[in-house]
Amino acid sequence: MPRLSEVIAALETLWPAERAESWDAVGTVAGDPDQEISRVLFAVDPVQEIVDEAVKLGADLLVTHHPLYLRGTTTVAASTFKGRVVHTLIKNDIALHVAHTNADTADPGVSDALAGALDLRVVRPLVPDPSDPEGRRGLGRVCELDHPLPLRELAARAAERLPATAQGIRVAGDPEAVVRTIAVSGGSGDSLFDEVRAAGVDAFLTADLRHHPASEFMAGQAHRPLALLDAAHWATEWPWCELAAAQLDEISDRHGWDLRVHVSKTVTDPWTAHAASATALPRSASRAPSDTKTPGAPN
Repeated sequence: MPRLSEVIAALETLWPAERAESWDAVGTVAGDPDQEISRVLFAVDPVQEIVDEAVKLGADLLVTHHPLYLRGTTTVAASTFKGRVVHTLIKNDIALHVAHTNADTADPGVSDALAGALDLRVVRPLVPDPSDPEGRRGLGRVCELDHPLPLRELAARAAERLPATAQGIRVAGDPEAVVRTIAVSGGSGDSLFDEVRAAGVDAFLTADLRHHPASEFMAGQAHRPLALLDAAHWATEWPWCELAAAQLDEISDRHGWDLRVHVSKTVTDPWTAHAASATALPRSASRAPSDTKTPGAPN
């Protein structure tokens, strides 16, 4: 069996810590470098539910996409939920390693896995990494569909292929508009609107789209309409877990480690239910005569 230090060295070849954003907190959070590793669990979030799953599974190493302590801390007391996570890990000899923005920009990375889940052909990074002479690393991906689809069918494909969440897929744009090219970015993506416009794609699929940025983005499209598809943050990043697990499996086979690698299917998206509006307010309602009774939002 390999030691933790050997497994971490292998993971660092996939997602070097120096490629993470300066504000990020990646790398090994807990674990003895000399500890032997036989079973690894991949997940998006280092929350108690996932750590308990790792304990039940008998995992020696938990690899997550999201950091446990992104902004630092002054305590790991078990009376706090993050402190309880740390205590559970240490008591059960489970190491924790994080690959966040260094996995976002990797080749392949988080957005490659998202594109793969939707059967999209990756053309190039949306925001290329200037340090990559081959032009393959970077944030987000510009993709082509296997064949053109109406926006409504593309949204249905995303809802079917991505893990089920309470949110599902929200759409902004003409449902019948034909989509041939699409940009994707796992996780929060409304900071990339300028790059999406410049990419000349027909649609953008990401997560955590906020009202004002999305509204201004849609309103600013005078000449070339571009659709938005907003999925749950967790759902857009979970496919990376399967990709990362396959990568570690290949490394394990190459080194003769015989690691048992697992992917958590526990849904850690914080939203648990969705109630659809009974009646949607028509787009033309704002132009309706004042005496017209239009169901929808209250006055």
